[in-house]
Amino acid sequence: TLSRTFAPAINIRQTDNEVIVETPLPGIDPNKVEITIENDVLTVQGREEKTSEVEEKDYTRREWVTQSFHRSVALPVSVHSDKADAEYKDGVLMITIPKREEARAKKVSVKVK
Repeated sequence: TLSRTFAPAINIRQTDNEVIVETPLPGIDPNKVEITIENDVLTVQGREEKTSEVEEKDYTRREWVTQSFHRSVALPVSVHSDKADAEYKDGVLMITIPKREEARAKKVSVKVK
């Protein structure tokens, strides 16, 4: 059994209304990814097992590969964790989380006197 643990890279960007987090997870079954947001800290984790079997002449070789990953990051602003959305496409997990009203940029008008 081969076991690998890794911490995936994470990119975080902001729009006026959302925080967008992207992390590459190539070859990972998106149904085995767990995403939690607690106190504006995002955690992405999961575990996957893969087996392969090769038959050659007088023997059979079986290999199990277990890979797990875990990454926690503090988000740059306060968010609505209950309204988060996740999408997996081309090996990249994208999580979109709406900002709380108080975290959004506010415009201030300048009064001329």
